[in-house]
Amino acid sequence: MNQINWQHDNALKAALDIVLSGGVIIYPTDTLYGFGADATNKDAINKVNRLKKRTGPMSVLATDKKIATRWINLQSPDLEKALKILGGAKTVIVPVNPGVVHDIILGSGHSLGIRIPNHPFCKALSSSCKVPIITTSVNRSGEQPLEIPHDISITFGNKIKLMIEDGKISGDASTIYQYQDGDFIITR
Repeated sequence: MNQINWQHDNALKAALDIVLSGGVIIYPTDTLYGFGADATNKDAINKVNRLKKRTGPMSVLATDKKIATRWINLQSPDLEKALKILGGAKTVIVPVNPGVVHDIILGSGHSLGIRIPNHPFCKALSSSCKVPIITTSVNRSGEQPLEIPHDISITFGNKIKLMIEDGKISGDASTIYQYQDGDFIITR
């Protein structure tokens, strides 16, 4: 696995090249390292599922609230509630419009987890990419997320082409807010 520091001049281009060609990357967020892939590409999604040894809904990065607004299928005032929550270490699971991502990462009610992390690389990656990018913690299902690039490399190095590294990241996973009948319930 190649490793490039997130501040390196070539980091963004290298990550985009892999994501847009159907590959999987590892990248830093403001809370944990994440697996990233094209959220519209079934093969790329399945690669992430195999790495994590599970299937199911996944979240995606949004560049900003303007992009999230285009994806979310809620009316006012519920849309405004979702937008108030979004940002930093918070994920909202909301109904989304058809065609935003591949259906295999959607939850019940055509729902999707959306997150706007406060990490400069996430912002650059999501704003430069023409497709939504998966964001899910770097770990196998049921195990703790990996925090140290060396440990990530040992565990996933032969299965991933590129890790964008930012040293040890030892935050907590994002808080998840699930939309239910006009309210947002914290589920994690």
